[in-house]
Amino acid sequence: MNDDIAGRFAATVAADPTRPLLTWYDDATGDRTELSGATLANWVAKTANLLVDSAGLAPGDTAAALLPPHWQTAAVLLGCWSAGVSVAFDGPAPVDVLFAAADRVDEAAAWPSGDRFALSLAPMAMPLREVPVGWVDYVVEVRAHGDHFTPYPRRDGQGADLAVRAVARAAELGLSAGDRVLLDAARHPEPLDWLLAPLVAGASTVLCGRLDPDRLPGRVAAERVTVTLA
Repeated sequence: MNDDIAGRFAATVAADPTRPLLTWYDDATGDRTELSGATLANWVAKTANLLVDSAGLAPGDTAAALLPPHWQTAAVLLGCWSAGVSVAFDGPAPVDVLFAAADRVDEAAAWPSGDRFALSLAPMAMPLREVPVGWVDYVVEVRAHGDHFTPYPRRDGQGADLAVRAVARAAELGLSAGDRVLLDAARHPEPLDWLLAPLVAGASTVLCGRLDPDRLPGRVAAERVTVTLA
């Protein structure tokens, strides 16, 4: 099995495509989105194909992701790593492609880049009501791309370092295979915590944005949570 993030994700999905892998809650909007491994893999494949076919990227190119914890952010990041594209979170710095939440478009102006994709992060993957000048709506563009993508063989160090760090972080957080992990996105905003550590541990994630503490006990029970990181 590949020891990078893309390989681990592919292996996780292949083991049980129907298992809920990432469940997203936004308590400010009431949004709940549950993605099985197969459904998330579909979004990841479409994103990787978007990068390769539309943006013309190749392994070794770079992307920036000015995005909060969210299920669409998971699709973007895993799509980048599947296509061999590294992701920058600190900057601004020149990158080949830029993904940004709609409320961070002004901040993104400081990042020199090629293609620019804006995300509304709205419930039900609704598109932007108004697309900023110079940007493309990610959810509109990505839907036109293929549902399958074979991750590129990694370059030395590409994705493997992330996997090593994720394994260490999973151990720190006490995550094990089969766990159902609830995370407060505000307390665990780093992808290493909310996306990668559960993934490499063989756990599934309940990711809660703008978490309402009063809803926590009921959610833990309803989602059969075994580990709470809130």
